[in-house]
Amino acid sequence: MQLVVARIGRAHGIKGEVTVEVRTDEPELRLPPGAVLATDPPGAGPLTIEQGRVHSGRLLLRFAGVKDRTAAEALRNTLLIAEIDPEEVPEDPEEFYDYQLMDLDVVTEDGQEIGRITEISHLPSQDLFIVERPDGSEVMIPFVEEIVTEIDLDEQRAVINPPPGLLDLDEADVASEWETSRTETGAAPDDATARTTSRTDEATWRGGDATSAGDDAAAAAADDATSRDVAPEDPR
Repeated sequence: MQLVVARIGRAHGIKGEVTVEVRTDEPELRLPPGAVLATDPPGAGPLTIEQGRVHSGRLLLRFAGVKDRTAAEALRNTLLIAEIDPEEVPEDPEEFYDYQLMDLDVVTEDGQEIGRITEISHLPSQDLFIVERPDGSEVMIPFVEEIVTEIDLDEQRAVINPPPGLLDLDEADVASEWETSRTETGAAPDDATARTTSRTDEATWRGGDATSAGDDAAAAAADDATSRDVAPEDPR
């Protein structure tokens, strides 16, 4: 089975490194030096990790054959895909792979049928269930413990306790209005109770060889010099 484990961001410096948005809780297992990863789009890969390191809380990777900034920038937004055992599941019962959540029926605590999960959207501050309703419309459900109160894989359902108005909001407004509400009430964007779909804090990754402070200084200079020409990184 294939699992998306990361998305490539912008180039870092001039030696072919790229920033990486990690989508696995086991980056040391999925993204070690020597790992060969499939890609989406397929034409960008396969890619072999040559080196990995953490810089300023962000994972940086260098791939075999990617030697300069131009080649690195060409990989931006590429998804990195690892092969995993179909029987493998996360050790933490509160963590789930995307494939485990896809197609779950979504119901409220009082039994109201809402729809079926058709997509998982990974935003910077939280994950969202994209739920298709029986009439074909879609609603976005933040995957946080306050709202998604139970995931029952045996019964293939997700039980929710939606705050007033959540199911009536335009889908484009759900994430921003929910995040605004959490901010106004003092909740941190990534609080300790937030559920996860097997993503990780990039700073916990350890692997590969560290480069010198001089290389980082050169990278920072290169990033600064090109900042006017490089579009801001797409959050997803």
